[in-house]
Amino acid sequence: MESLIELFLQPATWAALITLIAMEVVLGIDNLIFISILTNKLPEGQREKARRIGIGLALLMRLGLLATVAFIVTLVKPVIELFGQGFSWRDIILIAGGLFLVWKATKEIHHSVDPDPSGDVFDTSKAVMSFGSAITQIILLDLVFSIDSIITAVGMTEHVPIMVVAVIVAVGCMLLAADPLANFIDKNPTVVMLALGFLLMIGTTLIAEGFGAHVPKGYIYAAMAFSVLVEVLNMLSRRARRRREGKQD
Repeated sequence: MESLIELFLQPATWAALITLIAMEVVLGIDNLIFISILTNKLPEGQREKARRIGIGLALLMRLGLLATVAFIVTLVKPVIELFGQGFSWRDIILIAGGLFLVWKATKEIHHSVDPDPSGDVFDTSKAVMSFGSAITQIILLDLVFSIDSIITAVGMTEHVPIMVVAVIVAVGCMLLAADPLANFIDKNPTVVMLALGFLLMIGTTLIAEGFGAHVPKGYIYAAMAFSVLVEVLNMLSRRARRRREGKQD
């Protein structure tokens, strides 16, 4: 206990903690966007429950992975080699998660553009999203994002208590933002398409990182922030136009 108190009395600990919390919150945005889009496909009465379960599972997975830090470190060691390039378990998981995100986002975009699809590979008219299906998909992506999150944390600090605090704070922020973000996406159709575009970009980035091509996260989130800014300006423009039309009537 004394060593833990001494750890948190050091200024370097707080600097590392603040930096790690910021990084974990940013990494959690990807997870939250996916959960928001997926749960909005459920009946309204089940959405909040599904979001709570999804975010709760994300916390449990992250804490569970932190309990096996020694094992997590081994995930970055190559286990197979293809075409002269080594792939670790982390790479394989990132590639699989990225492919799933690209598939899911493409399917949802196709459904949004063509609301009555039939007879093609993206046909969504034959199956309705069930609560169990939504939770299963959330668990799969929680695993991908959790492994990426914890490996990032391990690379930033060697102190597990700092990682635990950062993860809990970051997931707490996800929990607070989940309902407002999901409701905002649900009420603004253009934002849904923008969010699906984000998932495509995130999925592509995961695949690239799985193949060893490092993509700086700053570029990704700067592009996302710029896109959000443009959409906000469009929303303000539409609102002003409706206000003018109302006054004319």
